[in-house]
Amino acid sequence: MKISRSSILFAIVAAALLISVPSSIYRLVQSGDPYLFTEKFFQDMLARLTGPGKLRFIVQPIVAITIGVLHGKKDVHANLPPFLWMLAFHRSHRQHALRTAVVGVRDLVAVAILLDIISQALIFHEVRPGAALVVGPILISVPYSLARELANRISRALRPRASAAGSF
Repeated sequence: MKISRSSILFAIVAAALLISVPSSIYRLVQSGDPYLFTEKFFQDMLARLTGPGKLRFIVQPIVAITIGVLHGKKDVHANLPPFLWMLAFHRSHRQHALRTAVVGVRDLVAVAILLDIISQALIFHEVRPGAALVVGPILISVPYSLARELANRISRALRPRASAAGSF
């Protein structure tokens, strides 16, 4: 059995999340505050932008955009529709689109979740696993999806037409 770098990364993320669950459940039972999408959650988001690890809010989306652009160009070469359009309206290509997206960004999402856990521990001295599972993937999936969509549309628009290529 071969153990991959991705497997190790996911095991670390899973362990970190599992370790933080009991204290999170305890806080929920004691306070009745679900935290996610509450006023405190959004205040804490602002604190994350200025605290330790703030650079990840720049680096991770840039990496996601880069991967999205590469996948968008590959979609054009494979004559596939733009990513979001493909997900919404092309049932025959939907599975391919999701599979390539997951494979392309799974490690980046795992790192994003892990960095969110670490930044929560450093800034707030506690970890809220639900927040890490929301913030990390959003930092990656939104820029990736938009970049893949736009790269496909732009590449398709800039691609020389077959009839125009022969007229030179």
